Amino acid sequence: MAKIGEGDKRWIVEDRADGTNVHNWHWAETDCLDWSRNFLTNLLCNKTILSGQGNLYIKTKGIEKLDGEAYLNIRKGKIIPGYELSLVLSYEAEVRDPDSSSVTSNVEGTVEVPYIADENAGEDPEIRISVKDDGPTGKRVKEAFIEEGKPFVFEKIRDFVNAMAKGGPAKDDLEVKKVTVQKTASDSGSSNVSASNSGTGVKESRKKEEKRNEGFKTISMTEKFNCRAKDLYEILMDENRWKGFTQSNARISKEVGGEFSIFDGSVTGKNVELLEGKLIVQKWRFGSWPDGIESTVRLSFDEPESGLTVVKLTHTNVPEEDRYGNSTVVENTERGWRDIIFHRIRAVFGFGI
Repeated sequence: MAKIGEGDKRWIVEDRADGTNVHNWHWAETDCLDWSRNFLTNLLCNKTILSGQGNLYIKTKGIEKLDGEAYLNIRKGKIIPGYELSLVLSYEAEVRDPDSSSVTSNVEGTVEVPYIADENAGEDPEIRISVKDDGPTGKRVKEAFIEEGKPFVFEKIRDFVNAMAKGGPAKDDLEVKKVTVQKTASDSGSSNVSASNSGTGVKESRKKEEKRNEGFKTISMTEKFNCRAKDLYEILMDENRWKGFTQSNARISKEVGGEFSIFDGSVTGKNVELLEGKLIVQKWRFGSWPDGIESTVRLSFDEPESGLTVVKLTHTNVPEEDRYGNSTVVENTERGWRDIIFHRIRAVFGFGI
């Protein structure tokens, strides 16, 4: 037995310069507030919003305030961003004479974004545009900034959100580790090329199937309503009634292959199979999900007796995490079906049971 202090150095992780957190196995938190300030400054400051349209010239100036917190938690290569920020951006505008191009008036204003947070990563935040001139010129500048500057600010905040989701200031370190791990796996695989191929086809097929299902869940639910099946079907396929019980905008095609957009565009998809009063099959996608992921919603309607409808929901291929690393997707989706859709239909249309 080795004496204390004389053990094999390969097992003493803390003595290895590259071994303090091998493959990010342990939680590692990085403070990103200063990085966020610099990143947003580069995205938002000293940018031209208008250059001569209607003799108006509008340009952003600097970030007057960025309060809150921003951090990244990383474990086993999994990125979990966290941030709650309040931002104030200043801007200036000039009105120039169309003939001489001389400046006839100057106006200053601010853009306030009171809440940029990881919990609302898939949504555009609230933006408040203000101007220091209460007269006609100030009103004109404010309207111009709302028209041209607001979309610009939304775009840059989305860039920040995406950058945080990819690792923010830790992105380069993560990429280095990823390349190292892939290279090690490749070297290991090449040394085992001569291994037996017996049963490989079946094993590989099984592994692919398991891999395909990793990170996805199925939501199943059965609900009863005091109504006719055709009435409930019509509510779910009618955009005006959908707006009524969800209090959100909706566009819903009633044709197979037609597209829909619900919850103010947070969910989009298309109709795969429709059988009036019997069946709805749709492809669903939340805007906050990783690119390329679609789930399948199947709603079957059964009317065992007149005035009683039983709905069976099967929602498959729901990702466990959204594009920002939040792992509450399945829970939130299930709650949405139960509380925001089924329960509200009962409350609004009197189908309680």
